[in-house]
Amino acid sequence: MRIFILISFLALAFFSCKKTETVTFTNNNIPEYSGVPTLLVENYVNRLFIDLTGREPTNAEMSTEVTALEAGGLSDASRSALVDKLMTSTAPVVGDTSYAHAYSQKFYDDNKSRFLDGIAENQVFEEYYLYYGISVQDSLAGNMLAYEVNRDYSNRSLAVIQIKEQFRLGQITCDEVCRRMCYNTMYDNLHMGSFNYVNATFDDLFYRYPTEVELDEAYDAVEGVPSEGEEDITGYLFGEIFSTKSEYLNVLIDSEEFAEGMIRWCYLSLLSREPTTAEVYTKLSILNNGMNIKALQKSILITDEYAGFNE
Repeated sequence: MRIFILISFLALAFFSCKKTETVTFTNNNIPEYSGVPTLLVENYVNRLFIDLTGREPTNAEMSTEVTALEAGGLSDASRSALVDKLMTSTAPVVGDTSYAHAYSQKFYDDNKSRFLDGIAENQVFEEYYLYYGISVQDSLAGNMLAYEVNRDYSNRSLAVIQIKEQFRLGQITCDEVCRRMCYNTMYDNLHMGSFNYVNATFDDLFYRYPTEVELDEAYDAVEGVPSEGEEDITGYLFGEIFSTKSEYLNVLIDSEEFAEGMIRWCYLSLLSREPTTAEVYTKLSILNNGMNIKALQKSILITDEYAGFNE
């Protein structure tokens, strides 16, 4: 019995001291999105096409982009590549000019809806030709003051028409797009009177109405004449002084709150929800880097929340 116990003890000691080998398996990483069904990927592609180009993808486009995304493991890089393609590609597209043209047109249309109640393009041209014709008549009649005023009205409508091409070519950024949308006779007609105009610009740009103090500061400059008991039309907002409607708009659009308003607009239009305070803080650094609305949109479009891969 003692001999058996001794043998058992020695065997246990031998095997306990034996070196254990560690076996390492390579190329065995489990894809993070391996469980996402193709149907969800197709929904993501479809949603991107609609939000960025204003149309659904063709069958060929759907097949190509789903294959590319799945081959890339649905990574952020593969999603970014697709978003960049839909925003910037100038390659000819069957049934369309290019993705870049379609994206610029969609961005233009979305902002017309936001600021001008989705006014039809022919009405924008009509507004341009109306005031251009009036200015010509003023010039022929020798009424140069009226000529300057009406030619300016005409040029403001022309500036709206030129947004699509100039934005696509990178000649203007989203802040200038918004400024032009608020600085034309069409916007004036929608919000007649200085009181309504100031309220509308705050609401459209900042998603809030002005305080009583802000309204008082802006009113005279927008009206163009001093209020009763006032000596001038100078206003003061966001640390800046202004004395004309144009200067007033520049102050609003140069403010930090404008950037926050753009972030809110992107979240509301792409995710149908308000951003959190932390999200606004994070996105400010993206947008303020040259008013890069494409980078801001892309940072939202490649998320699992937008793609629906977190459901």
